[in-house]
Amino acid sequence: MPQYRRAFRPGGSFFLTMVTERRAPLFKDESARTLLRQAIDQCRVSRPFEIDAIVLLPDHWHLLLTLPTGDADYPTRIAAIKAKFSHEFLAGGGVEQDRSASRIRHRRRGVWQRHFWEHEIRNDCDLQAHVDYIHYNPVKHGLANCPHGWGFSSFSRAVSRRWYDADWQCRCAGRKPIVPDFDELPIEHME
Repeated sequence: MPQYRRAFRPGGSFFLTMVTERRAPLFKDESARTLLRQAIDQCRVSRPFEIDAIVLLPDHWHLLLTLPTGDADYPTRIAAIKAKFSHEFLAGGGVEQDRSASRIRHRRRGVWQRHFWEHEIRNDCDLQAHVDYIHYNPVKHGLANCPHGWGFSSFSRAVSRRWYDADWQCRCAGRKPIVPDFDELPIEHME
């Protein structure tokens, strides 16, 4: 069995991707989006972290978080969020994907892919590239024409913080923006 090595840097910033089992589009449903938000909020009470950027798509979500000084434990946070969401989702009548005998034996539900993708943010350029990736992701997947057209991301908060102009990558009124270049990012793992 492969050994997964996670990056651990106390107080670090990390880009994370969590995907639903078999890419089930759970988050098309408002109640599932609400449950995920509640799971994140509950986790942040017991294990604080800053949300630098976030986007929720139908079958996966990206999060860029910063941990408190001296704390490097983002895996426990993600496990807690996924567990809380799964519990509430299934208790509320949500349907999970079929589970193998191994999943049943190990008490793993059919809601999330077992692992998640993580990347330690190394510097300001790396941070900006991943924040841009998060906010452009709905456009990349054809879910919106512009980052401001997708309501399930932190883009509007980033605009209010003056990280972006409100029309960043906007295609409204016939604009033709230059698509961001994500060639330096390991996109095959981030989808």
